[in-house]
Amino acid sequence: MAVTVNLDMLLDKAYENLPLTEILDAPVDALQGVSPGDAEKLKAAFNIKTVRDLGTNKYFRAAVTLLDLEATAR
Repeated sequence: MAVTVNLDMLLDKAYENLPLTEILDAPVDALQGVSPGDAEKLKAAFNIKTVRDLGTNKYFRAAVTLLDLEATAR
């Protein structure tokens, strides 16, 4: 079963119509609201270069896990 998702609100215009794999391998500043300067800081601090790196970073995943736990505790 094919699934269609509109990611326009999450991505800069240049990345809106790319396949998911290409979006995940795109630079972090492909995400709306992340500037090239922000991307440089993420690279310097955590060696995050791509959207995939951001999504798999152990610190960011830990933060999301904690938020999910809080939501289930309500």
